[in-house]
Amino acid sequence: MSDLAISEDLRDISVEDFRLRARAWIKANLGPIQPWDISQDCENDEEELVAVARDRALQRKLFDGGFAGICFPREYGGQGLSPAHQRAFNEELVGHEFPSRFAVPTFSPCAAVLLEFGTAEQKAAHIPAILKGDEVWVQMLSEPGGGSDVAGATTAAVRGQDADGDHWILNGSKVWTSRAWWADWGLCLARTNWNVPKHQGLTVFLLPLQQPGVEIHRIERLNGESEACQEFMTDVRIPESDRMGEIDAGWTVGTRWMYHERMGSNSPYVTRPIGISNAAAEGPTPVAIARRVGRLDDPAAQELIGEARELDIVTHALRSRLADAAASGKGNTDSSAIDRLFCGIARVRQSTIAFELAGSSAAGWTEEEEEETGAQGMEFLMRQVSCIGGGTTEIARNVISERVLGMPREASGDRNVAFRDVPRGPARG
Repeated sequence: MSDLAISEDLRDISVEDFRLRARAWIKANLGPIQPWDISQDCENDEEELVAVARDRALQRKLFDGGFAGICFPREYGGQGLSPAHQRAFNEELVGHEFPSRFAVPTFSPCAAVLLEFGTAEQKAAHIPAILKGDEVWVQMLSEPGGGSDVAGATTAAVRGQDADGDHWILNGSKVWTSRAWWADWGLCLARTNWNVPKHQGLTVFLLPLQQPGVEIHRIERLNGESEACQEFMTDVRIPESDRMGEIDAGWTVGTRWMYHERMGSNSPYVTRPIGISNAAAEGPTPVAIARRVGRLDDPAAQELIGEARELDIVTHALRSRLADAAASGKGNTDSSAIDRLFCGIARVRQSTIAFELAGSSAAGWTEEEEEETGAQGMEFLMRQVSCIGGGTTEIARNVISERVLGMPREASGDRNVAFRDVPRGPARG
């Protein structure tokens, strides 16, 4: 595990001096924040690719300015500073553009996992490329027949050897991989041993996505978005040098991987303005909705507005506290599940509040109708996604109860059973 608590003698600059330097650089080099910096919504694929190119350029600008990878070791192109330095930069970044598509999952969890478990050669090959904006990464965990059971992966890697050396042959499918259609690399969890219990037979690989044998399909959701993908791997050759961690010890990597996934934008490795939320970016504020429908003086509407504001305040306070605990090394390493659970539930409630404020006018489906009231009916219909994507809130509840509170582990019928003997239903493509 990489140590984020950097000793004073390694710091070349105080947090306040760094803040002043960052403030001046940001003001001189970055424009105002744009709506697509947060929501990342684009009208079409062409616009999406333009936005991706822009984010790559912004990430390179951060690197050239000495502000990329603030908490990353210097030997891999980072600044070797502390989480406090990263937070100072994020605070100064408020109101300015930033490379939002690099935050999650490229930096958290992918780069964080690379730092923690990658070999020196793997880190030297990929961390500088990420910091320069040359590589965008995705995480390949979920499978069509696995649901939230990440350890039940059936995508299989078989070891081989030929004239080119040791390698692995990968076959299987991953699903719900955000942005895989334009990403460069993926962290892929695969089954390498079927004769041991499921948690003991997994291995993690680094997988270049744009290569023969990797077929990427877009998934269109109810709201018309198609950023999520399903990948089909057929006899994909992976060199031994792209294996991460020990063979069959992928769950050791996986548990930390999912920790970083739950940290998300709250990770000290992520460059993102402090205080912004996807919920706020995807539509008008509750006050704006109430104003548009003439309910500002309605006591019931005022209570809803207050509740929405309260959720924002608690969310930011909770995330700040968890980030401080993680940075100090004193907090429970699984406390990120608390953030996952609360934010998922809060997001659902905030979407519901917007719908309740708009009343019957929230049923508008055309852009003109939504513009008139500010309510987004589709956001209400899709609200439960916030409790599913990035690990379900049900899994977060298990993590909190078992690993944070120390409660008895949930009963499982596949413990100590060889994975090949565990009954499985048919995969759904």
